[in-house]
Amino acid sequence: MTQHRSINPFSESQFKTMKYLPDYPSRFTTIGGARAWMNAFTQWYNHEHRHSGIGLHTPASVHYGTADAVRAARQVTLNAAYAAHPERFPRGRPQAPPLPERVTINDPATRRIKTPTK
Repeated sequence: MTQHRSINPFSESQFKTMKYLPDYPSRFTTIGGARAWMNAFTQWYNHEHRHSGIGLHTPASVHYGTADAVRAARQVTLNAAYAAHPERFPRGRPQAPPLPERVTINDPATRRIKTPTK
């Protein structure tokens, strides 16, 4: 019989980011303090933190549909930097990171399926 663990990989990724922050407390002294810290963290995580898995955008930008405009503006800036100083870009014209077509953590399509051992 195989044991399955119910996990939320997005939540686990968020928790890892949280616990590595310099201001992550070792303990919360009150429930109000914990809630206040979590509210501030959630605001930062969703609206300011750039996620490598989504083209260095914020979750809010992707969710609310502004990521394409942000990416286009980034490309304008990169083009201007390249035009002004192409010698700084030995690999050629830089490209803003694309948005992925699909976002996953531990993508089941790419995982190796373990065969049960007896």
